[in-house]
Amino acid sequence: MRTGMHAITFFFLLFAFAGLQLTAADSSRNTELEQAYRKEFAFLEAEKKVLLKRIEELDRETARKVVAAEQEISALQDKLLALTAQAERLAELLYEAERRETARTDSLDRLDTTLAQAGALLEKFDIRIPERSPEGTGTVVEQLDFAFLKAADILAEMATVRRSTGEFFLEDGTKVSGELIRVGNIATYGVSERGAGALAPAGDGKLSLWPAPTDAVARALLAGTKPDPISLFIYESADKRVEQEKKKSILEYTTSGGTLAWVIVFVGVVALLLSIVRAIFLRRSSTSTALLLKQLEDMVQTGKIEEALALCKKTPGATSRVIAAALRNIEKEREHLEDIISEAILHENNYLDRFGQVILVLAAVAPLLGLLGTVTGMIETFDVITEYGNSDPKMLSSGISVALITTQYGLYVAIPTLFIGNLLNGWAERIKDDMEQAALRVTNLFQTTMRKG
Repeated sequence: MRTGMHAITFFFLLFAFAGLQLTAADSSRNTELEQAYRKEFAFLEAEKKVLLKRIEELDRETARKVVAAEQEISALQDKLLALTAQAERLAELLYEAERRETARTDSLDRLDTTLAQAGALLEKFDIRIPERSPEGTGTVVEQLDFAFLKAADILAEMATVRRSTGEFFLEDGTKVSGELIRVGNIATYGVSERGAGALAPAGDGKLSLWPAPTDAVARALLAGTKPDPISLFIYESADKRVEQEKKKSILEYTTSGGTLAWVIVFVGVVALLLSIVRAIFLRRSSTSTALLLKQLEDMVQTGKIEEALALCKKTPGATSRVIAAALRNIEKEREHLEDIISEAILHENNYLDRFGQVILVLAAVAPLLGLLGTVTGMIETFDVITEYGNSDPKMLSSGISVALITTQYGLYVAIPTLFIGNLLNGWAERIKDDMEQAALRVTNLFQTTMRKG
């Protein structure tokens, strides 16, 4: 037993010794690794310091470059602003120069136009403006001075009453010679053996006798006296012919409106005739209802129905006919009698309403026809403008006449026709009310008398 315990103890000691040997070996290896790690760490620390120093240098270099770049950008911006301001000043100078050049060109053009107009006017008096030469003579200023001086002389001369020998035309177109008395440059009188009076432009500088009683004024001016008052025919220029306005007749005026104008006239005539006919119908149908009822009251109250019927037959008008229908059936029941009265009124309504709607329809159609004429005339006008342009107003007058005259005629027809048509309708309505009231009055009188009896 003791021997076994010693053996076990021996083995434990053996194992413990082996473990100590292994621990010592591991401790030696750990020390070597730690030394190696420390060397590597020291190397890395040194590399870290080098890298950090390099980073600091790079940061300082970068900051320096950024500052330099910002300074360069600021300098470039200042330079750009200076160049922009300079460009704007140059643009303003260029615009001002162009404006002045345009104004100068416009002024020269206006001067040339003024000189051309002045030259055209002065040529009528055999005066020519000197031409400009390349040598510098005859400048614009000299031409203007010349034109204004000559114009002032002409105006001074024209501000007087002048006499000269010349020719003019009589009213029948005969050319005669005589004395011309010019009042400035706005009026002229002519005196000859065959006629005298105020003269009007006949075109191309010619003058013709104007059909007005100015013979005494012309002869008085020729004799050197001053008549009071002086009748003048004032004109602006003798180059354009002045024609006496011709008054158109109704037939000519309507014809200038085209076919639609005649159609509107026809509509107006028809509406007028229908209005007259309807007025005659209403006049025949209307009676003095108050007077008739006053005569019938005593007859109905005394039972003289036959005499009342005879009076109604003698009295013309729709009211008397409706009362007669009521009297013929006066003894029938109230409801039946009212039906008979209503039937008689409806029968008279057809007669009273005759042509009423037709007249109102014609009143509505007339302005529509005028509008159609307006559209047609404007289309004709635009067709002429498309083909020939709008330089000659006379070529446009036909379409414009159609457009305006048809509208005018349409309103001429529509306004009175509508007014008369409504008046006639109101008259017819009053007759209808009188018929109904009179028939009810007679019926009530008879029934009241019967109840009292």
